[in-house]
Amino acid sequence: MMVGHLSRVRRYPVKSMLGEDLDEVAVSARGLWGDRALAVVDQATGRVASAKHPRLWRALLAIAASGAPPETSLRFPDGTAVMTSDPGAGTRLAGFLGREVSLAEVPPPGATLQRAVPEEVLLHGVDAEVAVQESRIGGVAPPGTFFDYAPVHLVTTSTLARLGELSPRGVIQAERYRPNLVVETDGVGLVEAAWAGRRLAVGAEVELEVLVSTPRCSVPTLAHGELPRDLDALRIPAAWSRVEIPGLGKVACVGVYARVARSGRLRCGDEVRLLGD
Repeated sequence: MMVGHLSRVRRYPVKSMLGEDLDEVAVSARGLWGDRALAVVDQATGRVASAKHPRLWRALLAIAASGAPPETSLRFPDGTAVMTSDPGAGTRLAGFLGREVSLAEVPPPGATLQRAVPEEVLLHGVDAEVAVQESRIGGVAPPGTFFDYAPVHLVTTSTLARLGELSPRGVIQAERYRPNLVVETDGVGLVEAAWAGRRLAVGAEVELEVLVSTPRCSVPTLAHGELPRDLDALRIPAAWSRVEIPGLGKVACVGVYARVARSGRLRCGDEVRLLGD
């Protein structure tokens, strides 16, 4: 059954940095080619840097990353750029972030990241010292990758439209939720939540296994490049789109996680079909 069309394809070459739109891309069990291929590692702790801990790492969302390794470029807010293959890239990042860091192509052994409790960030602000949760990265993603949980994140235009309707600004941008795929759909509300446990065919080649709705952290509320801070990007899902997640209870969700069941190429405009009907 056709459920929509692929309207946007997005890749994030460096974890927690701004991403880029693509017309088409190869997809494998490791996700979109070049997606989260690199990450920033805090030299003091060995943890993977993540904007989920905004007091320390929200500045990552001011850097635009583009291109797949070894041709990945980092563009800073002042317009300067550096290639990640440049030996001075780590020093440039350290100066911008105010911490000693390095760029990594594979996670350190036992790699973890910290996630600030989103409700406390909403209440106390991004500069406050709030409770954090530490977790191993990887989830159901292949070993050696930087994904928090799964290699593909998908959201529908139906969900984004409803979030916009509920926002006092009339819009909440897809970029805030960092999807890989945006599917244009005709339904109302959380269309993709009903796809959990099902398979999607995207175009003629790719098949995705939809796993679970995506719990939201404080990242959508943060400034993303030129997009200003927007607390409603979390407040609205917390009030409207709470989904029961095993082990977590009912939590604010936007989009769904998926893994790749069949590799191939996908392209903007591809039909998206729900399999098994």
